[in-house]
Amino acid sequence: MIRTGKRSDSAFTLLEFFAGSGLVAYALKKYFRTVWANDIDEKKAAVYIANHGNSHFLTADIQTISGVDLPTADLSWASFPCQDLSLAGQTAGINGARSGMVWEWLRILDEMSVMPPLLVAENVEGLVSAEGGNHYRVLHEALRSRGYKIGAVMLDAAYWIPQSRPRIFVIAIKNDMELPTELVSNGPTWMHTKSIAKVADSVQDWVWWNMPEPAVRQETLSDIVEWDAPCDDEVARQRNISLIAPNHLERFISDRVSAAPGYKRTRNGKQVLELRFDGIAGCLRTPKGGSSRQYLVLNCDGELKTRLLTIRETARLMGAPESYKLPGSYNDGYKAMGDAVAVPVAEYLAKHLLSKLALVASRNSQGGTELDVERTPRVVTAI
Repeated sequence: MIRTGKRSDSAFTLLEFFAGSGLVAYALKKYFRTVWANDIDEKKAAVYIANHGNSHFLTADIQTISGVDLPTADLSWASFPCQDLSLAGQTAGINGARSGMVWEWLRILDEMSVMPPLLVAENVEGLVSAEGGNHYRVLHEALRSRGYKIGAVMLDAAYWIPQSRPRIFVIAIKNDMELPTELVSNGPTWMHTKSIAKVADSVQDWVWWNMPEPAVRQETLSDIVEWDAPCDDEVARQRNISLIAPNHLERFISDRVSAAPGYKRTRNGKQVLELRFDGIAGCLRTPKGGSSRQYLVLNCDGELKTRLLTIRETARLMGAPESYKLPGSYNDGYKAMGDAVAVPVAEYLAKHLLSKLALVASRNSQGGTELDVERTPRVVTAI
């Protein structure tokens, strides 16, 4: 049995940067109480405040924030902008105008009187795969130089919910912490891609984080569809169906698929609606253009219908509860979900790794008073 430092019965504390619509705060609330959160986007901030209140939320440019003004905390989480690291974007890299905001996060932590012992940085797969992993190496060294040991894992939301959404989670803990053996492995696990393994071989103070592999997901796309939602009119329906490749349309009908998602793409100078047939949606994105919005083709008692995903469907695809409020326009809600972290992914990470690492850090700071690391912190019903 692993023993760690004694804590009070309150949850651990969290600082969240680039907090967006608040799904991380919701996912972590059983284990971490958010004491401060920030985002620059006023529309996403409206979603956050509608669900979590405004007592600890600051709507501001991160470049205007000073670390001396922040409360101490056990964990600092940063889902920093992905545009410059996305393989579909400009790939300006980790020093780009958007993704480079990660350095503001580190600047603020440097300015705090006590840096959090535990850090998480979340981003797209390009963080470890683009340019041979060089972007990740720069971030890894920046964390290592601040006294942390670090490891990265890839968690795909498809393990838990019917959406393909692979994301990289960089997890760092102060390098003087002695880690329980069950929280680390001797090499790659189900969470480590070839790109991660490659960068691991080229950096110092690397940690192979370990968590149990989740059970096989049972839910499919059909289970989250709002079947009574309005569909396209006849003109738009026929137009959308005409964009589906003949082999895709034939498969949809012959396999009696109930619901298939798709994105509009330009192939060989021609617009097409590409479907997928694995029972999960494609990765949600921010709705900047028609190609970023995901369509559904539905079989309604033998009649093919088409429409965009509803906002509630996007929330379900992110694992948000039915009660989660999404104020604003359709695009506001789509952006709030498409630019967020899936709830069950963050919750799984908190339950199986982050809360246990926070207990390890607590033992270190409190002189090693015994407490079982398996203890679950008190559930916090509101933040």
